[in-house]
Amino acid sequence: MYTPRAFAFDDLPQIQQLIQHTRLAQLVTFGEQGLQASHLPLLLNPDEGPNGTLYGHMAKANHQWQDLQNGGEALVIFAGAEAYISPAFYPAKAEHGKVVPTWNYLAVHAYGQAEVFTDAERLLELVSALTQRHETERAQPWAVSDAPADYIEGMLKAIVGFALPIKRLEGKRKLSQNRSAADIAGVREGLAASPDVRDQILAHLIPKEPA
Repeated sequence: MYTPRAFAFDDLPQIQQLIQHTRLAQLVTFGEQGLQASHLPLLLNPDEGPNGTLYGHMAKANHQWQDLQNGGEALVIFAGAEAYISPAFYPAKAEHGKVVPTWNYLAVHAYGQAEVFTDAERLLELVSALTQRHETERAQPWAVSDAPADYIEGMLKAIVGFALPIKRLEGKRKLSQNRSAADIAGVREGLAASPDVRDQILAHLIPKEPA
């Protein structure tokens, strides 16, 4: 990932926090079938390995798991908050007009080689943990154990799990840190005034001073 120095993001706890807050990641692999990508909910164990370990599963009918089984390196993309940045946000527009649009965003790329597993007990533990994570805030959380045991047993036979120890991380926080303090303030104010909640979320992340 192209990352100018001003946008470098290498604080491990903050990177892991972004990973954990990303509900749907993109898993990218390359193998005999060429490039493949799947959109998957993942779990991070931050204490397993120097950078943490990712856990997930996919349909057995999705042959991308074979790329993992064959030992190829995988790329997992976690996209954080993002927003379009209008030149109108910059006071510099009125001063000299030498401004263009851009996009601000947070992103993390994780690389590693995965272990594939089909053990029913281990798969049940994984899908139960994933379900608990996404159901926990509901008034009446659903649990895997709510479904008939024989039904879950059949569903587990249709998926493949994987554990991916993260060997390398790349983080990027592009938040207008390369602009003047006045332009940064203009970006923060412009995003905060937007009716789009995604813009408002990013507004809270804009720094107060240039990098």
